[in-house]
Amino acid sequence: MAKPVVLVTRKLPEGVQDRLAAMFDARLNPADETWYRDGAEIVRRATETGAAGILCAAGDALNVQTIAALPPSVRILATFSVGTDHIDLAAARARGIAVANTPEVLSFATAEIAFTLMLMAARRAGEGERMVRAGAWTGWAPTQLMGVTLEGKTLGILGFGRIGRELAQMARGMRMTIHYRNRSRVAPELEQGAVYHDNDDSFLGAIDVLSMHIPGGAETRKWLDATRIAKLKRGAIVVNTGRGTTVDDEALVAALRSGHLRAAGLDVYDGEPKVYPGYMDLENVALLPHLGSATIETRDAMGARCIENLEALLIKGQEPPYRAA
Repeated sequence: MAKPVVLVTRKLPEGVQDRLAAMFDARLNPADETWYRDGAEIVRRATETGAAGILCAAGDALNVQTIAALPPSVRILATFSVGTDHIDLAAARARGIAVANTPEVLSFATAEIAFTLMLMAARRAGEGERMVRAGAWTGWAPTQLMGVTLEGKTLGILGFGRIGRELAQMARGMRMTIHYRNRSRVAPELEQGAVYHDNDDSFLGAIDVLSMHIPGGAETRKWLDATRIAKLKRGAIVVNTGRGTTVDDEALVAALRSGHLRAAGLDVYDGEPKVYPGYMDLENVALLPHLGSATIETRDAMGARCIENLEALLIKGQEPPYRAA
């Protein structure tokens, strides 16, 4: 029997691609060409190959127009991500196309990047690295690039899911106090002493560092706006490793310029790979290129999740184990 055709929109780790090629008629993108950003091109390739599944990733143009135009052969969209913001889920449901993702395997890695950005912002690591590379460092000085310690600070975690809870564990090792804002309070064994807030005002006013881990979408767009930023303590630090759309870039830049916020650390951006120009000349913001899940171990595990989802539906005729819609 012929292997199911799977259209793979991005270059993936070598081991993942080898497994895909062994199990499916995998149409790969070995040069990571950017056709995945063009919905019409995704449709053309899916139609041309008679794809039964599409292994996609964040940034792919799987909007309502693309999904509506996909050929009837497509039965599943397996995304190399936890987030599904790039997929119009309602359109997929309307077409009877399953959507599956890769939960649970990237929580620790993403929390590591959030923690990295917290340290970079607090200790001015980005500024220091740029100084050394520019040949501008003239030696140790008592007042050079003085930051603040995280020890004894209050960390506010917005979105206390798997990633938020992993970050809380790391922060406890730095002797930080943990507060969190969530849709609902979690069980005591998951809180581990973290303080729950059921409203933005008490949450924002209590914390020294805000780390954002909420999903994208219309409900959370520009959640961190000028009004909420004003409720943070003067000198607070903001970190975002969730979704770039949840931050009002203009308001965040204004607060960083005025000194109301001490610093920020960002791994995600609204409209990435574009980055809001206002960040570029600010020394007190650390910018990373969406490295949240970028470890060898995590990306291999994400690939394994995708393969499990594709195998279940296309080969075994079963429900994908990590179905998102």
